[in-house]
Amino acid sequence: MQTLIRIIITGAAIWLATWLLPGMELVGADGFWPTVGVLAVVAIVFGLVNAFVKSVVKVLAFPLYILTLGLLAIVVNALMLMLAAWITTFLPWGFTIDNFGTAVLGALIVAVATFLLNIFFGVPAKSAQRAVSKR
Repeated sequence: MQTLIRIIITGAAIWLATWLLPGMELVGADGFWPTVGVLAVVAIVFGLVNAFVKSVVKVLAFPLYILTLGLLAIVVNALMLMLAAWITTFLPWGFTIDNFGTAVLGALIVAVATFLLNIFFGVPAKSAQRAVSKR
């Protein structure tokens, strides 16, 4: 159930970013239900990219995270968003990002919206979930 809630929250955050930024667009969304379906696909792809690729990047770039006091996370999030957009170009549905600046703004919007929606819906942080599941 937590996974489904996270997909919905991520989809809502990506929808907000595409609504606010003219450089981000959903592809293949011509009505309400097609838009929901496209957002679900994009949220799943973005979640998989964050789960696998971002973890590796965090480990490899750990010294740079420390050196930049965590500001590298914004760039990494933007790159993960661009990677998810690139992966969805191989599907009939997805989203596009015009340039890196749009990706940075989109990543900031997605991060803030996801954070606020997680708090609003009471979704615990992943580290808190691991601590609870170990008990």
